[in-house]
Amino acid sequence: MPALGEFELIQRYFTPSLSSTSYKLPENISIGVGDDCAVLKMPANAELAISVDTQVAGVHFHADADPSLIAARALRCAASDLAAMGAEPLGFTLALTLPSADENWLEKFSSGLLQTAQQLRCPLIGGDTTRGPLCISIQVHGSVPSGKALRRGGAKTGDDIWVSGTLGDGAAALALMEKRMTTSNAAADYLWQRFYHPDIDFSLGVRLRDIASSCIDVSDGLLADLDHICKASGVGARIESVALPIATVWHDSVSVEQAQQWALTGGDDYRLCFTAAPQHAIVLQSVQGVRCIGRIVEGVDILVDDAKMMNSGFRHF
Repeated sequence: MPALGEFELIQRYFTPSLSSTSYKLPENISIGVGDDCAVLKMPANAELAISVDTQVAGVHFHADADPSLIAARALRCAASDLAAMGAEPLGFTLALTLPSADENWLEKFSSGLLQTAQQLRCPLIGGDTTRGPLCISIQVHGSVPSGKALRRGGAKTGDDIWVSGTLGDGAAALALMEKRMTTSNAAADYLWQRFYHPDIDFSLGVRLRDIASSCIDVSDGLLADLDHICKASGVGARIESVALPIATVWHDSVSVEQAQQWALTGGDDYRLCFTAAPQHAIVLQSVQGVRCIGRIVEGVDILVDDAKMMNSGFRHF
C-alpha cells in the first residue's frame, strides 16, 4: 500500500465536509478546510481574539497516550485562552508534525479532535501537516464585543481574587501517571479526566466581561499566572492557603502541604483566575465552582498567608 500523502491525509482525516454528506459549515465560516486560507465572518461590532498553543510529545503529554485523548487535551488547552479573554470561539487551525503517517493513530486522533471541536463549538478551519517529532500547534480564533476583552492588566488594590474551580488537579494527575502518587480508582478516573479533558467554560468568560477587572487562565500554575496579572496591573496579591479549592476526591492521598503546593505551582489546571471589585462578591458567590482565594494589595509581592512567595510554576526555559 503506498504511503499516505499530505493532501490525502488532510482530506481523509481533517476535512469533515468531504467525509460526511450531512456536514454543513457553521454560518460564521465562509471558507473552511481545503483552501489557502479560511475565511470567517465576524459578528457586528466585534473584535478578533487569536491565540496559539503548542504541545510537544514528552513535554506536554506522553507520546504513547491514546491519540484521541492527546487531541482533546491539545484543543481544550488552546481554547482556554479564549475563555480567559471573554471571547466566544469561531474556529481553529491545526499544525500537526508527525513522525509518520500512521493511519491507525490518525484515525483516533482526528476522531478525538473533531469530537472535541463539536463539544466546544469551535470547528477546524484549516492547518498544515509535516514530518518530524510529534508536535501539535493549535491556533484558536474567537470574537469578543469591541472594547470588552478581558485583560491581565486592570486589577486594583482591594479587588478580590477568584478562581473558577479546583486547583492542583493537573499536577496530581501527572504524579499519578508517573507513579509518584497512589490513590483510589475514583480519584484516578477524576484526575485522568481533568488532565485530558479540562473544563473550558466560555460562558463564564462572557459573564465576566462586565465584572472582572483582570483575568488569566491557570496553565503554568496559580502563582506564576497570578504574577502575570500583578505585573501587568502594578499591584501585589495575598492568597489565603485555607481558601485554595482542592478536590476532595484526591486531596487525602497526599499531605496537606503537598496538595497546597500543587494548587499553587502545579499548572495544567486550565481554570480562570480573575479579579473583581468587592461589590461583585454576592453575584460571584452564586456562580457554581467559583471561589474567592485572596485579595489584591499594594506593592509588587505575592503573599500566601503572610509568607512572600517566589514566582514558581512551569517554565520551558
